[in-house]
Amino acid sequence: ILEFRDAKGQYLFDLICHHLNLLEKDYFGIRYVDPDKQRHWLEFTKSISKQMKSQPPFIMCLRVKFYPPDPAALKEEITRYLVFLQIKRDLYHGRLLCKTSDAAMLAAYILQAEIGDYDPGKHPEGYSSKFQFFPKHSEKLERRIADIHKTELIGQTPETAELKFLQKAQMLETYGVDPHPCKDVSGNPAFLAFTPFGFVVLQGNKRVHFLKWNEVTKLKFEGKTFHIYANQKEDKKIILTYFAPTPEACKHLWKCGVENQAFYKLEKSSQVRTVSSSNLFFKGSRFRYSGRVAKEVMEQSAKIKREPPEIHSVVKSLVTISKLCCEELLSVVRSAQRAGEDKSTILHVLTVSLQRVLIPSSENRQDLSRHLSHWLLEEGGGEMPGWGRICHHCLGCLLCRLPA
Repeated sequence: ILEFRDAKGQYLFDLICHHLNLLEKDYFGIRYVDPDKQRHWLEFTKSISKQMKSQPPFIMCLRVKFYPPDPAALKEEITRYLVFLQIKRDLYHGRLLCKTSDAAMLAAYILQAEIGDYDPGKHPEGYSSKFQFFPKHSEKLERRIADIHKTELIGQTPETAELKFLQKAQMLETYGVDPHPCKDVSGNPAFLAFTPFGFVVLQGNKRVHFLKWNEVTKLKFEGKTFHIYANQKEDKKIILTYFAPTPEACKHLWKCGVENQAFYKLEKSSQVRTVSSSNLFFKGSRFRYSGRVAKEVMEQSAKIKREPPEIHSVVKSLVTISKLCCEELLSVVRSAQRAGEDKSTILHVLTVSLQRVLIPSSENRQDLSRHLSHWLLEEGGGEMPGWGRICHHCLGCLLCRLPA
C-alpha cells in the first residue's frame, strides 16, 4: 500500500480487480479501520494518504459493499464466488440471521462447496464439528448439517453448491445487512443497515423497521443524531431518529446510506446529486456518490462476452483446514514470536507445521505454505490480527477475526 499512498483510491481498487480478473467490480469496495476502531470505505475519488489516519503498514480488506439484489444472476462465477465468501463470513459473524432449518442448509452447502461429496473414508463421525459456520451452535445442529451433506447434496459441484447457497441466503430478511450499532430514542440498542431492498432496523435479532428505497426521501445527520425521512402508503410521512456512538460513526452511517440509496434507487448515475448532511441553515457535510448505479451495473454485466476466468482459489484445491488445526498453527507462530525468532525462522516453523497438519496427498501444500507465510510475515506484519484474514481468504476456515 505504501507505494500507492499518494494515488487515489480508484487506482488501488482497479489494481486489485485486475489481479483478481474481476469485471463485475461495482459491487465491491475497500474497507479499513482507523485507530479509533471506526470502519470506513475507501473513497475512490480521494488520495489514499488523505484518508488514512493510522501509520503504515495499512491494512485494508476487499469486501462486498453493495450486495447484488439477485446474486445467482451475476454474470461470472468469479463474482459469485467472492460474494459467496462474503456471505459465508456474514453467517459466521452473526449478521445473516436465520431459523435453524435454514442455518443447517446453508452450512451444508458450505461443506459441499469446500470438501465435496461425503466420503466415510475421509470424513469420520463428527467431521462437521471441525468447521465453524456460526458464532455458536449446538451438537444437534451439527448433526443435522452432516445429515444434509451426506444425503441431499451428493453429486453437487462446488459451483452448484455455492449457487444454491446464494439463492438461499438471498431470501433471508438480513441478506446484505452490514450493521451499524446505534440506540433508539428510548436508549435501547439497535442495529441500522442498508440492504438491496431498503433500510432496516434490527433489535433483539428481529427486524423492527423496514423502509423500501422508494419510500425513503431523505437521510440527515447532525453530531451523533441520525434521521431517516420516509413516505409510506397513503402519504403517511414518518421520521425515524437514532443515535450513533460517535459523530464519526454517525457520519459513516450517513455516507453508507447515501451511497446505498443512490446505487439501488436511481435509474442512472447522471441522476446522482451532491447531498448535505443537515438542514440548509446549518453547516454540514456534503457528499456525492461517485459510482455507477445497480441498473447500469447489470446492463454492463450482460455485455460481458469473454471466456470465464479460472478461479485461482486455494480453498477450492485443498481440503479445508479445521478450526483445531488453525488454532494449533496460531499457537506455533505465537510461541516463535514470544521466543524472539526472526521472520525467516518463523516462516520455516509455520511451513513445517502446515505440512504436518495438511493431508499428505495435497498437491498444493507447498504453494499454500508459501502463500500463507507471505501474508502472515509481509502483509500482516507478523501480527496476529492478520490471522483471521489469512484463514478466511486462504484456508476458508471461517475464523475471520478482523473487525472490518
